[in-house]
Amino acid sequence: MGHSVREREMKDLESKYIQEGKDERLNLLNNMVDARACYKPSERLWFRGVRSSKFRHVYGVPAKRDKCYDNIKITKNAHDSQFCAVNPKFIAIVTEVAGGGAFLVIPLDNTGRLDFNANRVTGHTGPVLDIKWNPFNDNVIASCSDDCTVKLWHIPDGGLSRNLTEWLVELQGHKRRVAYIEWHPVAENILFSAGFDHLIIVWDINRGEAINIIDRHPDVIYSMSLNRDGSLLATTCKDKKLRVFEPRSGIVVSEGICHAGTKASKVVFLGGTGRLLTTGFSKHSDRQYAVWSQHDLSNSLACETIDSSSGIVFPFCDNDTNVVYLAGKGDGNIRYYEFVNEAPWLHYLSQFISGNPQRGLGIMPKRGINTSTCEVFRFYKLHATRGMCEPISMIVPRKSDQFQEDLYPDTVGTTPALSAKDWISGINSQPLLISLKTGGGITTHKPRVYKPPQSIPAADVNTKKKFAFLSTETIPDYRPIDPLDIEKSQKTSNNQSTKIHQLQQRFGHVTIQNNAPLNDNKIMESVETPNNEAELRLAYARQTDELRLVRRQLANSQVRVKELEEQLRKLQNH
Repeated sequence: MGHSVREREMKDLESKYIQEGKDERLNLLNNMVDARACYKPSERLWFRGVRSSKFRHVYGVPAKRDKCYDNIKITKNAHDSQFCAVNPKFIAIVTEVAGGGAFLVIPLDNTGRLDFNANRVTGHTGPVLDIKWNPFNDNVIASCSDDCTVKLWHIPDGGLSRNLTEWLVELQGHKRRVAYIEWHPVAENILFSAGFDHLIIVWDINRGEAINIIDRHPDVIYSMSLNRDGSLLATTCKDKKLRVFEPRSGIVVSEGICHAGTKASKVVFLGGTGRLLTTGFSKHSDRQYAVWSQHDLSNSLACETIDSSSGIVFPFCDNDTNVVYLAGKGDGNIRYYEFVNEAPWLHYLSQFISGNPQRGLGIMPKRGINTSTCEVFRFYKLHATRGMCEPISMIVPRKSDQFQEDLYPDTVGTTPALSAKDWISGINSQPLLISLKTGGGITTHKPRVYKPPQSIPAADVNTKKKFAFLSTETIPDYRPIDPLDIEKSQKTSNNQSTKIHQLQQRFGHVTIQNNAPLNDNKIMESVETPNNEAELRLAYARQTDELRLVRRQLANSQVRVKELEEQLRKLQNH
């Protein structure tokens, strides 16, 4: 009886707990429905796994062996530049030479194995460190060298028929070797050069003069880049700082610490977005890239690690497709990213992998690419282990062979938007664009001769004065002659004839025997002979040397004065 009562109580409790559990589950379900209704998202959440992009599947296609440039003695210089420059007409490659500096210039169609004794540009007395084609004249190339000079060369259509030793313009202003050069992207005849003397010089090529000298770097300059309209100049330096300048005035717009590593960093503007991309190394020697705003360089917008290789990473920006390519020196990889106007600013697309390391890379301007194969970028890769230059085409996979409007927006043409005078006066302008549908493959030929102003020798000045004096009209003087004046004139003429005799004996123009008197006609002939020009040149050179010595002595005396003033100040303090 007791057991039956206990069993009944247990069953009642069990049914009670079951009923309570049902009620709790119902309450939970009701609460879940209410919560879902209260926190419903205001907009649709997109799937974030794979980002859609028309350039996501871009792939690299290396050229076949017969379309490469073989048998080239590529330079082994350890300098951090590309050693290669390309335009739709020519490819230029810096070569290894025993003495001085030289680079090859090959017409773009002359592929295959090159002659070992091919003609070169051989005007520099030191190794060539960087070369760049004029964006508005496909026949003019600029080169900078270890000999502290920048030179411009005119390459005839069809290539070189002999070694080129005569330059168009020689720019002298750097005190140490010139490391990098860049053409202005919009203004004609404006060139930038950066040297190991920590200076950046802005040149007007047509006049052969320096417009401005930027002396704001305390150490070696690693790279420089101009924005799309050429109104700003960005540089990286060995002091680990990234700087943005106004190039006409040299004013620092903004500066900040770039990468913490000790190896070289590079910079490039990301089109007209107002942002920059830098590549460098972290404290632990990992390769990394960073995105910056040009107005505030105190902190980066994004900074990501690439890998742990040791080679410097070179950035190449395609302003038309918003794709940036990162190529490492000493490895065979080329990674490419798409930059956007919101965080994370850079989206990884893919990479081109090759087992052959690269020493440098040249890039073809957009007007020289092949639109029928959907090619969006083209590299010219200098192999580090063999003497070959290999074209690599970056292609978007499309089945149609028609012109793709979305892949080829209007690009920079061959006409400058500004003259050098306009840009110097403070005018800015966007580049003039052309359509690749109608203007693809366009080249330029401007047989322009640069004639910078030359200093007139002193001999020419004296000759001009002499002819000006002889061409003046002689006015007769009818005043009576004073006997004292006759004696003075005889003494003066005797002194002059004695000096002329001394000069003639010294320089051997006229031989005087037995002290025979010379008549006035012979004296005039000896004075006006062309040999007197050499005599004047010699005197001019002697005076120049004396002036140089006086300037050196003056500089030394100024240094000595400063030292004495410092000693005097110390004594006064004691």
